[in-house]
Formats: sequence, structure tokens, C-alpha cells
Amino acid sequence: MGNLRVAVAGVTGAVGQEILQVLESRQFPVGELVPLASPRSRGKKLRFRGEDVEVRVLDSDSLQGVDLALFSAGSSTSKKFAPVAVARGAVVVDNSSAFRYESEVPLVVPEVNPGAVQKHQGIIANPNCTTIVMVVAIAPIHQLSSIRRIVASTYQAASGAGAKGMDALVRELEGAGAPSSCAPDSPFPHRLAGNLVPRIDDVQENGYTKEEMKMVWETQKIMGLKEDIPISATCVRVPVERAHSESVQVTTEDALSLDDIRAAINAAPGVTVLDDPRQDHYPTPLDISGKDSVVVGRIRRHPIEPNTYDLWIVGDQIRKGAALNAVQIAEQVFC
Repeated sequence: MGNLRVAVAGVTGAVGQEILQVLESRQFPVGELVPLASPRSRGKKLRFRGEDVEVRVLDSDSLQGVDLALFSAGSSTSKKFAPVAVARGAVVVDNSSAFRYESEVPLVVPEVNPGAVQKHQGIIANPNCTTIVMVVAIAPIHQLSSIRRIVASTYQAASGAGAKGMDALVRELEGAGAPSSCAPDSPFPHRLAGNLVPRIDDVQENGYTKEEMKMVWETQKIMGLKEDIPISATCVRVPVERAHSESVQVTTEDALSLDDIRAAINAAPGVTVLDDPRQDHYPTPLDISGKDSVVVGRIRRHPIEPNTYDLWIVGDQIRKGAALNAVQIAEQVFC
């Protein structure tokens, strides 16, 4: 299908800007782009396919006649305007957490559960970036033998907090503020430069943060795992500008060879293996920044626990963890 009228809500943010790049690089059939943002961005000029486009204010009228609406403007905005877009005939791919846990809304990673797209009733949810990076890497193992346990520790870049997060880290590295304090207007609770912050999002009653519980809830929904399969995560913000890293341990029902695990991951879409640690060949966030593929290295068998394997996983959470995944979902619907 060509000549689609495509709205991007939150177009001036880090993910919105990345969506424009992905739409252009993948030659998505955009007939007319409708760039939308808050009133403070009204009239701002953006480049798309070599031309300037003017940002409009996101409101009910701006969604009229839209075929596809890609939302990346926060949960409250999505809750207010995504149903309006659907009522006006659009399919919405939402990058916030507003609809992820609603039973009638598919939560989709195209490499993992593409069939879920067909069940949509107008809204399709894009998972949390950290979850996307992990499930793309471990789904091929699950195909070899059912996963029975997951333990994840994440090393999440400043870009997970959007453009404000990246800007705060850069300013701190350049010497903004006192050496022990945050840069002005930082979205982080502590200084990030030269530091680690082991709290991302709100702390829940069980002591886990919402970011950590997102990985639990979303992995269960995307991969169809039973709720009694233990999944645990510890999410940490690190002083890296862009791309998330994850140390993930999985326990499978059957014993697997490392060669079979590597072959399964390499054969799967959207993920590759870089695994020769003696030669220092493994993914790093600096190398993976801006790349489409999730990359896995340091694949090893646990020395004591049976059927248990450790992996080092890196993915650009603005790219694959948000913008690319959203456009891939749209491609399944329209292309």
C-alpha cells in the first residue's frame, strides 16, 4: 500500500527524530508526513526526504485523515489521543506504556511474535526498549528448548531518558555543576557521569522498580511464558550516551550445546553473534550505537547450574528498542 498519510506524535523528541530516519531509510510508503508535537514546537522545521516539513500541534483535528499514527509522546498523551486517532480511522503504534498491559492490545516484537499484530483493534503497543533488546536475543534459544528461568542485569544508557538524558550526561562530562551533583534539569536522581544509578522508574511495593517489572510482564506477554516461570531483573543507569547492554542468564528445559545456541541466534532475524572474547570480539554500546541489529556475545554455560547459559546482549534502544521496532510493526500492517 502506497501514499499513506503518516503522523508521528512526539516528532521532536529523540525517538521521534529516529522514527523519521527509519521511515526514510526503509522507504516506508509515506505519501504525506504529519509531524506532530506540543504547542512549544509549533512551526519548527524538520528535514524529511530532503525537504523541510513544519511541525504541527498534536490535537484532535491534526489526526483527521491519518492512516498510521506513530506515537512517542508519553503515556498521558497516548491515552488522550491514540483513541481519537483510531476513531478517525488510523492504526496506532504506541511507544509508551499506556496500553502494553491491556489484554486486547497486542504487544509486538516482529522478530518474536509477528502473528500478534493481526489481533489488533486499532492500537498496537511497542514494548519497553530493554525488553525488546532481550527477547530478540533469547527467543531463538526458547525455540531450541523452552526457557524455564531468566535473570537479567541491565546497563542502560542515558538515552533511555530521551534527549534530556543524553544532554545531562554530556553536560556533566563537560563539567556542568559540582563534581558530585547532577547537571541542571537532569532527569536522573543522582549525577550520572562517573557513576551508576541502580534505580530506573518508580520503586514498586515489592521493591523492584517499574522498569524491572516491565521486563517481567512484557517478556511473559511477548514470549507467551507462564507466570510461574521466574523472571528477575535489576536495571541500572550507566554513564553511556546511547545503546543498552544486558547480562542475561537463561535456564532451559533441555541441555543445549553452545554451538547450537550461537547458530540459532545467528539464524534468527534482527540479531547476530559476536563472540570471541579471547580476541576481544564482543558487542559494546559504542560499537552498536546507531545499528539496527541486536548483538550477542560472551555466550557461556554456567559451571554448576544445569541447562543454564549466560549471554551479553547489546542493542541501540532508540533504534531497535523504539523507532525501528515501531516501523517494523507498521510494515506488517501496511506493507
